Amino acid sequence: MRNPPPAHVAPPDRARKRRRIARITLASGVAAALVGSGIYIAGAQAEEVAVPGRIQAEAFAAQSGAQTESTGDADGGRNVGWLGNGDWLRYDGVSITGADLKARVAANNTDGGAVELRLGTQTGALLASFPIAHTGGWQKWTTVTATAASVPAGPQTVFAVMKSASRSDFVNLNWFTFGSATGSTPSTSPTPASPPATPTAPGTTPTTPGTTPTTPGTAPAAGWVPVDQARWDKELAAFDKLTPKPVTPGTTRVPEFHTDCELANSAPDDPIVVPGLPGASHMHTFFGPKIDAFTTTDKLLNSTTTCNAPGDLSAYWTPELRKDGKPVPMKSFRVYYGSRVKDPSTVKPFPPGLRMVEGDAKKQVDTPKNAGSNQFWCAGSAETGRSSDGNWPVCASGGNLIFQLVFKDCWDGKNIDSPDHKSHMGDPVNGVCTGKYPVAVPNLSFMVNYQSLGGNGLSLSSGKPSSMHGDFMNAWDPTHLGPLVKSCLNQKAKCGTEVTFAGG
Repeated sequence: MRNPPPAHVAPPDRARKRRRIARITLASGVAAALVGSGIYIAGAQAEEVAVPGRIQAEAFAAQSGAQTESTGDADGGRNVGWLGNGDWLRYDGVSITGADLKARVAANNTDGGAVELRLGTQTGALLASFPIAHTGGWQKWTTVTATAASVPAGPQTVFAVMKSASRSDFVNLNWFTFGSATGSTPSTSPTPASPPATPTAPGTTPTTPGTTPTTPGTAPAAGWVPVDQARWDKELAAFDKLTPKPVTPGTTRVPEFHTDCELANSAPDDPIVVPGLPGASHMHTFFGPKIDAFTTTDKLLNSTTTCNAPGDLSAYWTPELRKDGKPVPMKSFRVYYGSRVKDPSTVKPFPPGLRMVEGDAKKQVDTPKNAGSNQFWCAGSAETGRSSDGNWPVCASGGNLIFQLVFKDCWDGKNIDSPDHKSHMGDPVNGVCTGKYPVAVPNLSFMVNYQSLGGNGLSLSSGKPSSMHGDFMNAWDPTHLGPLVKSCLNQKAKCGTEVTFAGG
């Protein structure tokens, strides 16, 4: 039995998948290769075991779909698991000293597959391919070999790309070798090599899964991006000085305002999950400013937007919905800002640069009618049936397909991002933001309307409807967001795109 994922990850559907997260981490600048020696040392993982000529699997500079865990194998402080078809690991500054390559693997999936080593990108030139077969357990380790197609000179960026016909995870990795070792392991880590050629988003922090924030006054743990405290304190002070606008008679007493956005663009990019890696994601539909892999908060603040709430330059996105392989047109996209806490007067504006993800792009389970979560439904008309696979509703004429995605609204008060882009956010407990998540912030709710009546032929670019997810990058002008929070949310009053109270 495998160790369970971290507590903040939803329990897996064991019948189909041991891992239900789509996590990509960036750790540029924390790894160093001793050029010409075949020795790779990384500073991000304290439990890595330095062995001449080996690259520990957990010493990746970036990854998609992986988690690390303690290993039962020798000479590997942690192994990398939860690896399924299409997942990948990136290693920077790799010295390839010979054609004889090795990988230490374990597999408890009879479907098997391969681990492809590719140069430069996930689809770059094939260096070699390790065959993966059932080893008898997730901690039953064996060494597999492959011969490099070439022995390129100088440090290389190498992607380990998982390939399998299985719909489940199929392999664990402990270490690689790229030719013979020609040196000995140094007693201390060398100075990190230059950052990789592939750019990362400015202002991001190197990331390692499984780490937690450090205590105040110390450097942040990998993957946790601390808030700009001076800027946040200044914005909070200005917010606290605001005088709320008197609520007019007839106003509906619910904490609410909203923004409506048109489609900005579509691209296989994700500047939160895979910053600086164009084309590394599935296709996304972006709302607000035009987005690419290099988008940052600073760029958003100097952009134009398709959203109609004054001061909202934030970015919002979801996976693309397709009908028979073609994009489904959008009907509308609205984001409601509300509150789920018992006392909305405690809600504060978003901290500057907050980023968060809701939903799970790797969750591939059926969602029949009344399944509960991850349900598309019919707006404006009744549901008259289901698609042949049961996952999509069929809407009567006059309606349309819709999805509502609700984000977490309790913040840890320290970090604007975390390794999985979720762990810095939590849910209220008995209507109160408390414990690890003491700061109440506005609750986002995406209302995604499509020009579709549902039925057969539908899919998300991330897969089944259960993989529906959303991303948010805060780029609100605090002089606009503050009054909306103070007058509308704090006073439990319904507003529109501005501080204009509404009834009904």
